[in-house]
Amino acid sequence: MKSIPPLIGITTSGRLITGSFCLPGLYAEAVRSAGGIPILLPPGEPEEGAVIWQQVDGLIFSGGGDIDPAVYNGASHPTIYNVDPERDRSEISLAQLVLATDIPILGICRGLEVLVVATGGSLVPHLPAQFGEVVIHRAEELRSIEHSVDISPGSRLATIMGTTQVKVVSWHHQAASTVPPEWRITAQAADGVTEAVEHQHHPWAIALQWHPELSINDPLQQRIFRAFVAAAGTRKAVLSQQAS
Repeated sequence: MKSIPPLIGITTSGRLITGSFCLPGLYAEAVRSAGGIPILLPPGEPEEGAVIWQQVDGLIFSGGGDIDPAVYNGASHPTIYNVDPERDRSEISLAQLVLATDIPILGICRGLEVLVVATGGSLVPHLPAQFGEVVIHRAEELRSIEHSVDISPGSRLATIMGTTQVKVVSWHHQAASTVPPEWRITAQAADGVTEAVEHQHHPWAIALQWHPELSINDPLQQRIFRAFVAAAGTRKAVLSQQAS
């Protein structure tokens, strides 16, 4: 019997103005190209989070609007946008839950911020105010930009990508400020902004501040999704063997 590819849950935005849950299609395309089956997970089930991780083989915390500063006792800023309390509650609860399991986790942009906040960290509310404009991390609210990132030698991310420096597509104005001790910073921009973290105790949990799905044709960025989906597939196979 042919094995079923790993199911990859991907968090979506909240209801927005239209009442629709949304996710850019490139997330699904990146998962499919890596051999997984994407499953969209809208916010709103904090009490049923255990059901979610029991049904999927890997979990992506996707990008999107800003986390409410009140969640991490941060200061507000005029540039903060698209705050969604329901999404904040749901994703932070889900992050805390899955970090206590062995399910592979990939955070992207807001997803990194969710994982950091869920474990007690804080965020920089607006990067230019603290880091200046040595590196531009977002051309404007509706436009991405490219810049270089330095990856720590010996990190899982460096092993996956096969390099310690890479061009990334960036689209954020916030980033991690205080990184909890269970996370290791494994990539930074030239201005010192945290660009990637890896959990030091979880079997496979990596979070990126950039958007690898926006570089879907870049072989280096594809390696991230392939490694993630492969980890989810391995976990699925082990569980299937244990159940048989």
